[in-house]
Amino acid sequence: MFEIITFYEFKRMSEVGNLAGMRDALRNAMRRYSITGTVILADEGFNSTVCGRPEDIRSFVGYAEKIFKSTLNYKSSSHDSMPFRKVDVKIKPEIVTLKQSVDVEKGKGTHLGAKEWNRLISDPDTIVLDTRNDYEYRSGTFRRAINPGTEKFSDLPAFVENNLDPERDKRIAVFCTGGIRCEKFAPYLIEKGFREVFQLDGGILKYLESVDATESLWEGECFVFDERVTVDHRLTKGSSTDLSLLKPENAE
Repeated sequence: MFEIITFYEFKRMSEVGNLAGMRDALRNAMRRYSITGTVILADEGFNSTVCGRPEDIRSFVGYAEKIFKSTLNYKSSSHDSMPFRKVDVKIKPEIVTLKQSVDVEKGKGTHLGAKEWNRLISDPDTIVLDTRNDYEYRSGTFRRAINPGTEKFSDLPAFVENNLDPERDKRIAVFCTGGIRCEKFAPYLIEKGFREVFQLDGGILKYLESVDATESLWEGECFVFDERVTVDHRLTKGSSTDLSLLKPENAE
């Protein structure tokens, strides 16, 4: 059995070390501990999904924490084979590409746990916005969630500009797979004048991990970016087809 972990953090990497040096050290560590997957480094922080044997994951996490000078708060799932094939450590302008300047510190106080989230999105006055792409939405989403019909995350600001109004839409709840997109998008909405903005802490994966299926407001399966394609409510490989290979429903 292999363990898949996802972790990220927004922090000033210039205070941690040289990005190129960190990239080389992480590549070497992944090879040493037989870890595969992707790590993205940027000036704003780091973002990663990797897999390996549980004992090798523990060793890699310990090493990565020393490199990042941080305690990694990661989400974990398992699979009977390696869902990633390559060691990939990249330096990019952003760890999640929004193409907008955002002060992520403005997102403090917007995070909700699963029980609070269920109460919030059950309120008909709450706008529930899926910040993921169209094919992810169609694999599964939360009850009452809006599909923005986007092909990439950086399309989402245009959807908000054309469809939402801070004067009309008083309360917005946003969610994504592991939480990282919302770490940027919740403060983005606040900067655009929306007064009540909330995000699902830890994203869909944390929600599925912590909520009993009988109390869940999640419908369908959760798209993941590896060979599993989707995971079900138990965070095991789902049965959905890969909808990312198809055009969005609203495409011409």
